[in-house]
Amino acid sequence: MNLFSLLEGAARRWPHAGAVFSGTQCLQSWTQLHDRALRLAGALGAQPGRIAIASENAPQYLELMFGAWAAGAAVAPLNYKLHPREMADIACDAEPSRLFASAALAPGLREALPPDWRERVVTIGSAQYEALFRADPAKPCETSPETLAWLFYTSGTTGKSKGAMLTHRNLMAMTVSHLADVEAIDEGCSLIHAAPMSHGSGLYIPAYVARGARQVVPASGSFEPEVFLDLCEAHPACGAFLAPTMVQRLRIAAETAGRARPRGLRSIVYGGGPMYVEELNKSLAVFGQVFAQIYGQGESPMTITWLRRADHACGDAAVLGSVGTARTGMEIRVVCEDGRDLSPGETGEILCRGETVMAGYWRNHEGTAEALRDGWLRTGDMGSMDDRGYLTLRDRSKDVVISGGSNIYPREVEEALLTHPAVAEVCVVGVPDAEWGEVALAFVVTAAGVAVTERDLDAHCLARIARFKRPKRYLWIEALPKNSYGKVLKRTLRETLIDSKTERTMP
Repeated sequence: MNLFSLLEGAARRWPHAGAVFSGTQCLQSWTQLHDRALRLAGALGAQPGRIAIASENAPQYLELMFGAWAAGAAVAPLNYKLHPREMADIACDAEPSRLFASAALAPGLREALPPDWRERVVTIGSAQYEALFRADPAKPCETSPETLAWLFYTSGTTGKSKGAMLTHRNLMAMTVSHLADVEAIDEGCSLIHAAPMSHGSGLYIPAYVARGARQVVPASGSFEPEVFLDLCEAHPACGAFLAPTMVQRLRIAAETAGRARPRGLRSIVYGGGPMYVEELNKSLAVFGQVFAQIYGQGESPMTITWLRRADHACGDAAVLGSVGTARTGMEIRVVCEDGRDLSPGETGEILCRGETVMAGYWRNHEGTAEALRDGWLRTGDMGSMDDRGYLTLRDRSKDVVISGGSNIYPREVEEALLTHPAVAEVCVVGVPDAEWGEVALAFVVTAAGVAVTERDLDAHCLARIARFKRPKRYLWIEALPKNSYGKVLKRTLRETLIDSKTERTMP
């Protein structure tokens, strides 16, 4: 079993059809993409191990992914929004034979990586990059279903990156499940890569390639609502994966411009964070019944539950506020702390089991043992299930803040802030935000006699962590409330926000 077989099938059935587009420009047919992938496999050579990709959304993602799989290598996509030092840390953990980086990111990565690693960095689109595709085409490598295909770097409560090991079996099961449950895709369809190809949108690639559907990357490599709407007019039967905040931005752009639903918009699958029922109803009013929702995580990618398109038409607020029912082939339980199954309506930790669940964490036996127990993945998410099987997320035991579909781990932000000499104590929590779903708020206790401004702390964070992780709001307090064991009482802190008059928001 090798995911490269999906590209082989597309090239055989639709050899001359457009496969990869930059905006409205066709760059490659399925035959051309197939040829470049095999030439890259030839250049990578025998036993290439892993390759890493650090790039904004780019058409080259396709040839890099399938070229790696043809060579029997795994792909480790890096979140391009991270700080170069954060990406370098992940790369050093994955130990790729090559790190393919965009022209914008390559210089920072070379600076952040250890000196003996820098020669592994290949700038996408450079002469060095194109030289790889002049190699003789390789014969596709035969891999077992358990061969590593994708290292999906997620994080734990400490913020330390962990690589979820996804095998060819995992991703093939994910692909089949998507085609069975979520969308009817054929060669007349298009996938617009609006969300990052390093995770959400990239994981949709196999299902669309399996059906010969065109891959459309916005020319800018980023999500711009007006451009997305234009692409849905230019390409047929468009689908996309969007974070809830992207859906909101798209809805506002359409309303502001007075635009009707684009003729080519077929499907929007959303996930990666909370979608408020009020916003969902507004988006349904603008775009119609084009929505489906998925709930998953890096350890079981895109595939735990789904809320069908038909569910979005039911008008039931409880259903619209849920994440749907178990995906085909998935089992779900809601359990209490001692592992006992809870009754409908009771809140506990969500466990799941199925063919998409990861093999474990890369070189992390302790983390694997904690997450995988008796064949079940402990998601760390809290939820309840009704008697119809609809699962509703209630909270997250891992204390992660999900802002615009991106995970922010409070301890990582706290550690960055605590390196500032003016910060004596700090606690970061997530608070609701109309645009981003959640944003990070920092409660700050300053050192005696030392003054500090919000802009000082913002600049301090930007020098150490990715921009999207920095707190959007700060609240100055005299002391952090703690229990008898010294643990900060985050619930008490959140309660102080209700009547607070000293909250300050960063632009």
